[in-house]
Amino acid sequence: MTIDRRRFVASAAGAATLLASGAARAEDKLINLDTAYGRTVIKMRPDLAPKHVAQIEKLARDHFYDGIVFHRVIPGFMAQTGDPTGTGMGKSKLPNIPAEFSKEKFLRGTVGMARSQEPDSANSQFFICFGPARYLEEQYTVWGNVISGMEFIDQIKPGEPPANPDKIVKLRMADDKS
Repeated sequence: MTIDRRRFVASAAGAATLLASGAARAEDKLINLDTAYGRTVIKMRPDLAPKHVAQIEKLARDHFYDGIVFHRVIPGFMAQTGDPTGTGMGKSKLPNIPAEFSKEKFLRGTVGMARSQEPDSANSQFFICFGPARYLEEQYTVWGNVISGMEFIDQIKPGEPPANPDKIVKLRMADDKS
């Protein structure tokens, strides 16, 4: 029997399997990031970055990220999104967040907050690492980790910006049924 992974992970059986595997627990804060390729599930890390997690959660619940493009995608490094202008210069109307740097490693599937040269300038833009980026440690805030669906992030078209950028179709907290 062949299982369509996208449907499996999105199903109750898939969620139960994730919970049973230890990849996620019932009390974990999870985000569903939907692209045209499928659903990526991100486990938020309030233990590392409570202010960043709170900001991302607020923006997700407000549906801020729906339709926003991946404006900077560098193969082997990361895919960046979260700018409503699509230029890499935009942000939400919420205040910037103070840095919450940690010793957490930037590895494949690590979700970090983008910022300008000013450490306390993070707002709405974030990136997902395609591979290790250890030089970012203690300089950028880690706020999550991909726990399923990284293969869909791998399919995002590259470019700075991509000629025809992929979009976030929908980004919701896992407990949000809208």
